[in-house]
Amino acid sequence: MLGAIVTVVVILACIGVVCAMAAARVVKQYERGVVFRLGRLRSDVRGPGFTMIAPAFDRLRKVNMQIVTMPVPAQEGITRDNVTVRVDAVVYFKVVDPAEAIIAVEDYRFAVSQMAQTSLRSIIGKSDLDDLLSNREKLNQGLELMIDSPAVGWGVHIDRVEIKDVSLPETMKRSMARQAEADRERRARVINADAELQASKKLAAAAEQMSATPSALQLRLLQTVMAVAAEKNSTLVLPIPVELLRFLERGQQPQEAARADGGAKEQAGAAGQPESAGPEIPPAIREEAAAPAAPGVPTLTEREPERAVER
Repeated sequence: MLGAIVTVVVILACIGVVCAMAAARVVKQYERGVVFRLGRLRSDVRGPGFTMIAPAFDRLRKVNMQIVTMPVPAQEGITRDNVTVRVDAVVYFKVVDPAEAIIAVEDYRFAVSQMAQTSLRSIIGKSDLDDLLSNREKLNQGLELMIDSPAVGWGVHIDRVEIKDVSLPETMKRSMARQAEADRERRARVINADAELQASKKLAAAAEQMSATPSALQLRLLQTVMAVAAEKNSTLVLPIPVELLRFLERGQQPQEAARADGGAKEQAGAAGQPESAGPEIPPAIREEAAAPAAPGVPTLTEREPERAVER
């Protein structure tokens, strides 16, 4: 009898231990436990630590309360200015209501991922290319609002959304590079023109200052020659003062005037010759008359007596 009692006690103890082990649950600090009893949600959400449930009637589901980092696959779309781009992003979200995250949606992670993809395509179609490249902060806020609006009913809060990369076609990259190069060249030309304007003003002021003292210009010329000679060049360029060229030009003007007067007098003298001088003899006739007479050549009648003597 005593042995039977001991056996029953041991069996009951084993059953109790097995039931206790089946009912014991441990919820981690970053998790919350949602209990379903016979398929019905219990109102109490189990906090972190050790908890017990009814083994045959309760089912515990743990929900992670940490911030989840979810990459959004690259979405290809056409911007408002008709440029094809590929944009990918990253979504940061967390569960704020474990019961709603389990009951309201089948898989809240998959739902957030699909909502992020559709919202990203919508943002691409509503934005210009310049906004995608330079005004990302505003687009991130708009994308966050678009995803967070339906996610509130799922017990999920969208913490942050960031556009990670914008991929452009190669032709568009080359066009943008040419545009940037042209813009830099334009700015360089404007800067050079501004520098030339400032330099011309300074040179005009220096020339006005040197015009009061001509010796200053000569000293400046000597300084330039010294600067060129100090570089050990094989060729030394010596500039000629403009005043010297003007002096030479003024000296050539009287000579040219005298030559012009002499030519006019010769033409006038040739025109005033008397008419009794006779007609002018052509140059060919004058050369023929001046040439020496050629030796005489015997004719046929003069050679006949000599032939007769020989016979």
